[in-house]
Amino acid sequence: MAESTAVQLGMVYLVGAGPGDPGLLTLRGAECLQLADVVIYDALANAQLLKLTPATAERVPIGKQHGDRCMSQETINELLITRARTGQTVVRLKGGDPFVFGRGGEEATALRAAGIPFEIVPGVTAGVAVPAYAGIPVTHRDFASSVAFVTGHEDPCKPGSTMDWSGLAAFPGTLVFYMGVRRLADLATELLKQGKPPHTLVAVIERGTTPAQRTVTGPLSEIAERVKTEGVAAPAVIVIGQVVAMADQLCWFEDRPLFGQCIAITRPVHQSESMRERLSFLGAEVLELPALRIEPPLEWSEVDLAIGSLSNYDWVVFTSANGVDYFLKRIGDLGHDVRVLGNNRIAAIGTTTANELKRYHLNADLVPGEANSDSLVDSFRKMSDLRRLLLLRADLGRDELPHGLLAAGIPFDDVVAYRSVEVTAWDPAVVQRIGRGDVHWITITSPRTIRCLATHLPDEARFQLGKTAKLASISPLTSAAAKSLGLQVAAEAESANADALIDKIVEWVNRHDSQAAGTCESVGQLHR
Repeated sequence: MAESTAVQLGMVYLVGAGPGDPGLLTLRGAECLQLADVVIYDALANAQLLKLTPATAERVPIGKQHGDRCMSQETINELLITRARTGQTVVRLKGGDPFVFGRGGEEATALRAAGIPFEIVPGVTAGVAVPAYAGIPVTHRDFASSVAFVTGHEDPCKPGSTMDWSGLAAFPGTLVFYMGVRRLADLATELLKQGKPPHTLVAVIERGTTPAQRTVTGPLSEIAERVKTEGVAAPAVIVIGQVVAMADQLCWFEDRPLFGQCIAITRPVHQSESMRERLSFLGAEVLELPALRIEPPLEWSEVDLAIGSLSNYDWVVFTSANGVDYFLKRIGDLGHDVRVLGNNRIAAIGTTTANELKRYHLNADLVPGEANSDSLVDSFRKMSDLRRLLLLRADLGRDELPHGLLAAGIPFDDVVAYRSVEVTAWDPAVVQRIGRGDVHWITITSPRTIRCLATHLPDEARFQLGKTAKLASISPLTSAAAKSLGLQVAAEAESANADALIDKIVEWVNRHDSQAAGTCESVGQLHR
């Protein structure tokens, strides 16, 4: 009997991506993305979520932003069915929740009719999350014990409207309109005509739960004009009801210290996560602009010889977290473990490098008071029993440390543990934003970082360095490199680590916000 060649049907997951903040994706949603062979996603789904997919996963954008769709619903349904019939695991990633104005019901119906297995993974819907990020509870025992979610797509002026406008006007709770900012004037007019009090409070929240969030409030009779004046655009959620009064008291998202700041970080992508997380927590929009790419040495013979000769050294000196990673992983590749360092003392140039050693269950015996070459050389100069140091560095590492050791008469071997390769091309969208003046800060974490940006960024972006794109430097040495290129440094970390760099940005923003507030207050006093 011939073997069956039928392909087993794949699985389709209809996953709610949430309203914008990638942190609002559910755990189940993340699990599904990790299983995906193909992700079919809306423009309103945060692109950062695609990082959760396997590197081999195909990513298929299908538009659907601001009410526009580059693919019909019938075509989307057929795409899901076709891919599943080839045996693929398909994730349909939809903004918000699939079953709340997301047409997920239509897709699920089509899948069921085609005999395709599927799972619905609910998402955090914008109608609840976006008001919450604006400090507005959609229900509150003092103001509203019910809430209605309403599509704002339908024109209230069209004949035969299926919407009960008189019922909505009389509704005693909170009204939340999705996708209604383009029709706001008509919505407000119809509600007023049906008896909604003109003084009813309204909030229009643009790009809610993202760093671009903006909230405009006002009475129902005036809100359309205010939104027009402020230039509020889709996507936006409209909240109507007395709960809007809570916004001033409960505002939290837009009150974070770096809210409204767009910051490009230049660390290698694999090392930027913790910096990105803290900046995002403080309210900043974070963009990736890696200046260097970290790679293994072209050949390992020098490192292997050093590992085989560790008994010749009394100190192993790490000058970066990258050196820690590459050297210790090479020890493992050769079939050893950290016990080969048992007779060696370990030095780390700073706390970041020392913390990386701890990830391998190693404690540095020496971390100088200041994270620089001079401080490290001074520490060794005070030791009387030195035989020889093993210095592990990048291929193009700075020369201050080896020159200092030579001047101090301290014997050492300088070994290349990894390479740092300059990046010469970046995400065009990020470069364009720098050129337009939309990026407020660029972090620079080494002299080579700023030299790379100043050399390889396109002219329109390079012109903004130190101007609209303020430079935040991790050290005096890095600042000096920027200044030697004629670039102004706005903030410099008090110690050479990412947290201190971020602290300095926060300090700068707070200081200038306070000055701006003082200026506004003085102007106001002149007019009173």
